[in-house]
Amino acid sequence: MMATDKTAQFFDGYARDFDAIYGTKNGPFNTVVNTLFRRCMKQRYLLTLEGCAPIRGRSVLDIGCGPGHYSLELARRGAGKVLGLDFADGMLDIAREGARREHLNDVAFERGDFLATSYPEPFDYVILMGFMDYIRDARALVEKALGVTRSRAFFSFPLDGGLLAMQRRVRYRSRCDLFLYREDHVRRLFDGIAGVRVETKDLGRDLFVTASR
Repeated sequence: MMATDKTAQFFDGYARDFDAIYGTKNGPFNTVVNTLFRRCMKQRYLLTLEGCAPIRGRSVLDIGCGPGHYSLELARRGAGKVLGLDFADGMLDIAREGARREHLNDVAFERGDFLATSYPEPFDYVILMGFMDYIRDARALVEKALGVTRSRAFFSFPLDGGLLAMQRRVRYRSRCDLFLYREDHVRRLFDGIAGVRVETKDLGRDLFVTASR
């Protein structure tokens, strides 16, 4: 199991509020919070979209897809096949609503455990944004993700240390498991995996990782 039932239950109930982070109708308080503390969410979103190029006709696996913002945008840009995977039904409901509303037929959303799922062929791009935060066995997940990647995989790892990390620890203490990383720890997660070139970018709160084949 990738994440605990407690984590799945938290994100199931948090789905609508999480989706609003990406929206424009957040109200003045959320707008300020997003500007100060969630800038890296926008940065990693833009970096991932840029990295998934060329996208037309390519396949994408979005692990921990949440309300589907990455998956839906890549489908809009012409991806040939997009599969979003999540463990929270509330998130998947929002993602499916978006796909239906825009008549995006090349994107699908499924509930499942990535580590327990087999795929008949690799995907051109694999995305794990805001997902490693909640995974206990990070090395197993990295190995599996790269095993189904044909071109590039994109990860975000929440960085330990500093005010934002402390704030997250306090905020998530009673909500769900939370795992934070040092940069040297992240690099060790990719050690010994043949045929993979790793690039990192410090976004302040997160370390953005591109693993290319």
